[in-house]
Amino acid sequence: MPPRQRRSYDQYCAAARALDAVGDRWTLLIVRELLAGPRRYTDLHADLPGVSTDVLASRLKDMEQVGLASRRRLAPPASSYVYELTDRGRELLPVLRALAAWGAPELAERRPTDAVRAHWFALPLLGALGSSSEEGLLEVRLDEGEFHVWVRGGGEVSYGDGPAPGEVDAWVTLDAGTAVAVSRGELSFAEGVRGGRIVVVGEGAVAKVLREG
Repeated sequence: MPPRQRRSYDQYCAAARALDAVGDRWTLLIVRELLAGPRRYTDLHADLPGVSTDVLASRLKDMEQVGLASRRRLAPPASSYVYELTDRGRELLPVLRALAAWGAPELAERRPTDAVRAHWFALPLLGALGSSSEEGLLEVRLDEGEFHVWVRGGGEVSYGDGPAPGEVDAWVTLDAGTAVAVSRGELSFAEGVRGGRIVVVGEGAVAKVLREG
């Protein structure tokens, strides 16, 4: 079957070209999920409440077509397929971070219909967690689950879903309300630590910087 003809704004404009690739509903949220690491189709569907199977499949095909994502088969015994971002797709991390910062003021009281996943807080917290010049692997724990953050110094950070896959340099524990307050700029990370709303455990340099601000 030939690839679906994608719609275009037909404007010779960098912003319009970008929206040609990622402007469809759900595409950027799929990018958010894949920034956390390779995901199976079923995992993506589970962590994107509200998306239909047809729309998810269509968006993934579109993302492959424009070079944002690829599909590969895992080695045995798994033998399942996963989707992952290409280098071009991973370049959207600062775009998602900026979008999360812009949208953080809208995180008022959680609505009864709102789904939540722990790793959704990674994007708005990356600035605070990655402010250290020290390198390290952080595991962030909320009631809703865990995600992990690699801090590589100089402001370079990335994140993944679930517990940290290696030797952890610092464990960070907070609740969703505190994560929202930090995201909205109502509470600094250092203030959260001093006030006991954020607990940082670890003996490494990165843990010390997070504790002391």
